Amino acid sequence: MSVEGVQVADRRAVKSDVLDSGGRRSRRWFGTDGVRGIVGESITEELVERVGRAATLWSGRGRVLVGRDTRASGPALEAALARGIVDAGGTAVLAGVLPTPAVALLSQDLGLVVSASHNPPEYNGVKVFDREGHKLTDADELEIEALLDATGSGGGSIEEAVDATGGYVEHVVEHFGSDLSGLRIAVDCANGAYSAIAPGVFERLGAEVTALANAPDGSNINAGCGATDLGMLRSAVGVGGYDLGIAFDGDGDRMLAVDGAGEVVDGDQILAICALALGVELVVVTTMTNMGFHRLMADRGIRVVTTDVGDRYVLEALRAEGGMLGGEQSGHVIVLDGHVTGDGLAAALTLCRSLAGRPLAEAAAVMPRYAQAKENIVGSTTVPPLVIAEVERLNRQLDGSGRVLVRPSGTEPLIRVLAEAEAAEEAAELCASIAELVRREARER
Repeated sequence: MSVEGVQVADRRAVKSDVLDSGGRRSRRWFGTDGVRGIVGESITEELVERVGRAATLWSGRGRVLVGRDTRASGPALEAALARGIVDAGGTAVLAGVLPTPAVALLSQDLGLVVSASHNPPEYNGVKVFDREGHKLTDADELEIEALLDATGSGGGSIEEAVDATGGYVEHVVEHFGSDLSGLRIAVDCANGAYSAIAPGVFERLGAEVTALANAPDGSNINAGCGATDLGMLRSAVGVGGYDLGIAFDGDGDRMLAVDGAGEVVDGDQILAICALALGVELVVVTTMTNMGFHRLMADRGIRVVTTDVGDRYVLEALRAEGGMLGGEQSGHVIVLDGHVTGDGLAAALTLCRSLAGRPLAEAAAVMPRYAQAKENIVGSTTVPPLVIAEVERLNRQLDGSGRVLVRPSGTEPLIRVLAEAEAAEEAAELCASIAELVRREARER
């Protein structure tokens, strides 16, 4: 079995002022998912104001829905974003704390979210959606970057959004809800944007719910909780007799699950469960997706399209292929039947419906899993040519029995290494050898 495009991926996410390997100008500020960084360092009120102005000018000075997650820096950056929108002649429609997928769904002429998604509390940034709720293309982001130093004519205004949360909840319940009576669920809200929303939705649908990490204080978003740290949820489910646990990230665009024994069910497994239950003919995934997923889909006659890492690339492929289901191992599960983007709550409800009364562990067991070993090398943002050559050599040698993937992160200053094989020991050895080569090349540069 072979998987296309699994050698070195996501070169487009490297932030740089120089031309990329294809001779195109790279984005300086936009990464895999918006503009983000540590507040007070790469992310400042001045930069966010410029982004607000540039994005509004790019969209045509219309109405801009603005949401944010629960970070302490959010209100000040929201105000800066609004200043930029107003200076560009637009109307900033402020919705306050609102999950990222809700902003996409309710986007007006533009939708902007002050958020750093799954990153720690000291990070923040801006995500951008067009008037259809779609994430922008690389070309769109380059056009916005070209307007960062543009001046506005002023004359804009600020409004408060009217019950954006209520409208979003009604839409999600209508399109993705089902009878959850008898289901006992622990819901980890990551002290983020779903804290005041998700537990109530599950209860409304009949589930017995215990809410975790649902008391945001500005400094605890994604801190020891949520989709990036499942330890608390695993412990709670393991000792509490729950049927399953659901964990969101801080802005609500991704989710992961744990089964009744507290074992992790990742995005690949969730996607597999949903693909079989929904009866789709096509599913879109990224280069990080487990080879066991590809094997299962091939056995079931479901076509798989593979993209670079980043849910926006999955979304682009879904629209191009006319598909409705896709996602990432990290928990971006995208169901476009009634939505415009990935939505953690919609994905969680789709998973619950797909179980059809089965235990989560039983449903997840249908997908074989290759062993994966991962390592992040901090400080490097470019994959050295010698590493690329070695990865290509190893993948030729493995010939489908495993693989190695090396890519720069689109959201953090690091290189990610993934090795996959049927045996855990082989995966670990492959990962360690490539990671050491990356470090050695970085030292010698």
